[in-house]
Formats: sequence, structure tokens, C-alpha cells
Amino acid sequence: MNKTFNIAKWEYLEKVKTKTFIISLFLTPAIIIAFTLVPTMLSGHHEDFTKAIGLIDTSGVYYNALEQNMGKNRLNNVQPEYVLLNFAGKNKDFSAIRKSADGSINSGQIAGCLIIQRYVNDSCAIEYRCRETDNIKDLSNLREAFNNTRLELKLMKEGANPSLIKFISNNADIKTVKVERNGTGPHQDFLAMFFTSLIFIILLMMMVISSDGMLVRSLLEEKSNRLIEIIISSCTPNELLAGKVLGLSALGLTQVLVWTLVGGVLASTSAVPPEVFNNILPIFLFFALGFTFYSAIFVGIGSIVSTEQEAQQITSYLSLAMILPIAFALPAIENPDSAFVHILSYIPFTIPTIMILRFNIGPVPLWELLVSVFIMAASIYISIIAAGKLFRVGILSYGKRPSLKEVISWLKE
Repeated sequence: MNKTFNIAKWEYLEKVKTKTFIISLFLTPAIIIAFTLVPTMLSGHHEDFTKAIGLIDTSGVYYNALEQNMGKNRLNNVQPEYVLLNFAGKNKDFSAIRKSADGSINSGQIAGCLIIQRYVNDSCAIEYRCRETDNIKDLSNLREAFNNTRLELKLMKEGANPSLIKFISNNADIKTVKVERNGTGPHQDFLAMFFTSLIFIILLMMMVISSDGMLVRSLLEEKSNRLIEIIISSCTPNELLAGKVLGLSALGLTQVLVWTLVGGVLASTSAVPPEVFNNILPIFLFFALGFTFYSAIFVGIGSIVSTEQEAQQITSYLSLAMILPIAFALPAIENPDSAFVHILSYIPFTIPTIMILRFNIGPVPLWELLVSVFIMAASIYISIIAAGKLFRVGILSYGKRPSLKEVISWLKE
């Protein structure tokens, strides 16, 4: 047992001092924050200047009402976000007016021009001409303002009460509340919880790839310079295997603790919603189970390969198993009770990521939690036994990579 802890201590101290680990320790959360918080901040950022929008209305009935509806959009400084300029004029050809508007767009005098051509049956052909066709926010605001204007004018034409028109124009906001067995939970932003699940899945994937990748490279280095033979002469293969797994687990725990501290700091500054930590205990449970399961598999793989190219080729397939649930994230949030999602909750390779996702989407029955934990515990036990058998033979095998038949024979021993 002392030899096991000595090996674990040596593995931990050697890996924790490497530049790769130190960089990944801080770079990984920085990347996650950059890919999650920064786009959210940018999407919520409002420009602090008013945009001029031109209007060419062939019917001449939309300008006043549309100007009022567009005036409802305000900047952070309470100034109007848009100002509407009427380009239509008497005794002017439509093509000439449009050409004039295009000139104003190209010169930067206006951000764009909305063209409304009304037909006899009250149908309209709408066109928005601008230099930046990818400005989704402006296009969405213009679409909403025009549709509200068109509805109001139609109701007024039919003699509707002005109070009814105002009622129809005001949209209601829906607040989501999570219902729990002991009552209702706090207001929950399901979009934020969904992205939180993806963050934990990506962190698990990156931690497994980086930490277990270091372990595989360490085994390859020890095999290539025959250092493994010296180590085995002073301890048993099982002690060496246990020591490496313990050292790697301690390394992973260090990463998790640092990342938890970073998350706590962000939560205290309101950069991260506090509700993302509501299911932190079951999430960490499956996080730890998934890390241990994949670590045991990586140890077995690292013991049978002889080159880093072979290791990368085999481990890339394992990485796909962790990435696969991300592809099913959107269908899972749309229908978390589907049979397909439940099936993935019982497959060892997808249990950690799927269960992390499910806990943030909705309630998970206790029996499903216990079954998933049991399957993961059994899978970890089997993978450790299999890794031990491969490790005892594979660490002293050199040259050609063993065939599948040879690997199966080692597992049967």
C-alpha cells in the first residue's frame, strides 16, 4: 500500500508541475467563459446611438403608426433606438425614390430603408434594403413593429375599440417556475441551465482528454526508455496501476477544485446565475464517475500501445463517445422524457454526460438515479479489472501493437 501511495504522490507531483497542466488549469475555464459569457454579453449589448431608418410607403398609410411602434425601442440612455425618415414624396417616380434611398444607405446617412408596397387586397410586399444583411436584431425589431402597425390599422379600419387595439398590441411575458415535490422552486432560466450542462460536459471531456492523455504519454515514455522495467522490479503491476490511477484522480480533483473556485467567484459577481449550482451535487457525482470510468479505460489503452500515434488513434474514438451526447442535447431539452434519452441514460459511455444534462433540464426520478449510479459503479469495477489484466501484460510488451485476438486472450487470463 505504501508503494501505491508513493507512486501516486510521484505521479501527482510530476504532472502538477508541468506547463501543460498549469496552462490547461486556467486556460480551460477561460475558454469556456469566452465561449459562453462573451457571446451572451455581446448579444445583450445595445448600441448607444440612434439609427436612422428610411421608409418608402407607396400607400402612404403606415408612416405615423409605424413611427410610434418603432419609438417603443429604447437605448440604455432612454433615447429612441430608431428614427424613421419618410422618403416618399409627391410627383416622384418610385424608382427615383428607391435610388435616392440606396444612395443614402451607401453614404451612411441611414442604416437601411424599409419599402412597403401595398396591394388592393390589403396584402403587402415588404423589403428591407441595407448594407449589413446579417443584422438580425434590427430586422427582428422592424418585423415586429410593422406587424403590430399592420394589425392596429386593420382593427381601426374595422371599427375596433382603441382599448382593444392596445390590449392586443401588448404582449405578455411568460415566467418559468420549476415544480418540485416539496413545492415550487425558484424562477429558473432554462436556457442558462441548458448551457450550464454543456459547460460541465465540455469540462469533463477536456479534463479526461488532457489528464488521461498525460497518463498515456507517461506510460509510452516509460515503455520507450525501458524505465517501466525498473519500476516493475520494485513493485507489482497492480500497485503501479493503482498508484497511477490515484495520482491521476488527485490531479483531476485539483482541476475540479480550482474550477469550482472560479465558478464561485463568477457567481458572487453575478456573472453566472446562482441557480446553475442547484444540482451541483448529482452533477459532481456523475462528473467523478465518468472521469474514473474513462481513466481506467485510458490506462488499459496506454499499456498496450507502443507509439503516441497509435494512442491518439484509439483515444480519439473514446473522445467521440463523450462528444456524442452534445449532438443530442437539443433533442433532449425539447423532449427529455423520450425513450432514446432514457436509453442513453443506461449506457456507461453516455451516462455521465446525459445525466448531467437531464438534471438541469428537469427532475430525474430517484430510481433512475440509483440505477445509473449502479451501472456506472459496475462499469468502473469491470473496466478496472480489465485494465489491470491488460496492464500486467501490456506494459512489458514492445514492438508491434497486439491484435484484437491477443487482447481478448489477455482479458481471459
